[in-house]
Amino acid sequence: MAGYVDGYVLPVPKKYIEAYRRLARKAETIWKEHGALDYKECVGDDLAIKGMVPFPRGVKAKPGETVVFAWVLFKSRAHRDRVNAKVMKDPRLADMDQKSMPFDHKRMVYGGFKVIIGA
Repeated sequence: MAGYVDGYVLPVPKKYIEAYRRLARKAETIWKEHGALDYKECVGDDLAIKGMVPFPRGVKAKPGETVVFAWVLFKSRAHRDRVNAKVMKDPRLADMDQKSMPFDHKRMVYGGFKVIIGA
C-alpha cells in the first residue's frame, strides 16, 4: 500500500484549543467511520527553531495563537476522494458553520500528498 495523506496546518487561538479539540474529535470519528485509516491532530509545542521557517509564520499566526498540524491517512488518492465525498455529505457536519469555527479557516494551509516512505 503506497498511501495518501491530506495535510493541514492552521492557526488556532490558544483560548480555543479545547473547543478545537472537541471539533477535532468529532471530525476524527466522522472521517474514520467513512474509511480513513488514521487521523491525527497535533498542537504546536516547539515552534521557534532557529534557522527554519516557523509554522506560525506560514499561517500568519497572530499573538495569542498557536498552530495545529493535522493529517488524515488513506489507501490512495482515489480512496481519499471517495472518503471525503462521503464525509462532506455527512449530516453531522451540517452544524460546522465556518463562522463558528474556533480558528480562521482562511489561513489554513492544506494539501494532498502521496506517501513515498513509511507506508
